[in-house]
Amino acid sequence: MDFQFTEEQLAVQAAARDFAQSELWAGVIERDEHQKFPAEQIKKMGELGFMGMMVSPEYGGGGMDTVSYVLAMEEISKVDASCSVIMSVNNSLVCWGLEKYGTEEQKQKYLPRLTSGEIIGAFCLSEPEAGSDATMQRTTAEDKGDHYLLNGTKNWITNGSTASVYLVIAQTNPELKHRGINALIVEKDMPGFVIGLKENKLGIRGSDTHSLMFTDVKVPKENRIGEDGFGFKFAMQVLAGGRIGIAAQALGIASGAFELALKYSKERKAFGVEISKHQAIQFKLADMATNIDAARLLCLQAAQDKDNHVDYAKSGAMAKLFASKVAMETTVEAVQVHGGYGFVKEFHVERFMRDAKITQIYEGTSEIQKIVISRELLK
Repeated sequence: MDFQFTEEQLAVQAAARDFAQSELWAGVIERDEHQKFPAEQIKKMGELGFMGMMVSPEYGGGGMDTVSYVLAMEEISKVDASCSVIMSVNNSLVCWGLEKYGTEEQKQKYLPRLTSGEIIGAFCLSEPEAGSDATMQRTTAEDKGDHYLLNGTKNWITNGSTASVYLVIAQTNPELKHRGINALIVEKDMPGFVIGLKENKLGIRGSDTHSLMFTDVKVPKENRIGEDGFGFKFAMQVLAGGRIGIAAQALGIASGAFELALKYSKERKAFGVEISKHQAIQFKLADMATNIDAARLLCLQAAQDKDNHVDYAKSGAMAKLFASKVAMETTVEAVQVHGGYGFVKEFHVERFMRDAKITQIYEGTSEIQKIVISRELLK
């Protein structure tokens, strides 16, 4: 593995860091408190190229590699994980999926607006009875010749009310089980499509998470992604790459909390000296830093595997499994280092702790990652 970043990669990292510090930090507590969607910030992220980083310039994207994407995700997540999950879904699940598997017409129609931030996308797989077991799709797409009739409910959809384009996974041929599933592009204004309740979440509260309902939504056949029955494979391929983005998010959450804890430990005094002089705190910082560096290497390995067209199922799952664990453990310790102040919103670390938990759940729980890893090992 090459540990040296290119000038372009370093420039992307610096640009993301500058944007996060100058544009996201102010107001992040208020957005979290009031569950306020960061519309203005996301628009600027689109203008700066962060919403379609890996998309070919032919479709308005940055044409960047996955390593650059991971570096940018970490920097954004160090400040606002709500913004980074919106960025991750748009990049990893929607744009990448459309460019990799969509028709030329689909790419031309949607990608330029998605990459610019003019519109954002959503990925719709989870249902009330289909979470980790994605084969149990109850949403149906009945084949009507030149179109599908879409019926069902989707749960926990990031960008649920703010997206304009939705990639919906639905069952067309139940007798074929997962081989009968299709992926359809649904637009927000299609009749019969209703946006349900917004979830009141523990963390990433600035992102909007909704249930979606489809009642006889007429979806043209040209909006199907891939061949008939390709939907489940599409979802699994897209999620494999999406896990790298969420791993980078978890890494950023851990890094952001650690940096605040390190800074605080040099300022806060106890028993006449800075608490960083006490071995109990030093050992916490040492463990946090070591785990974060290990998580970063796993994220970069998975990103490099993807860039080198090497099978990244195992490395991506390992990165997400470990980075999410590190995010949870690090943020808890960051609160502990801050003592009573860690429990107070203005010191930020309690928000990082709340944001960290979801990284162990969405885009495949930690338990699912272990299944993926063990299957790869036992091949």
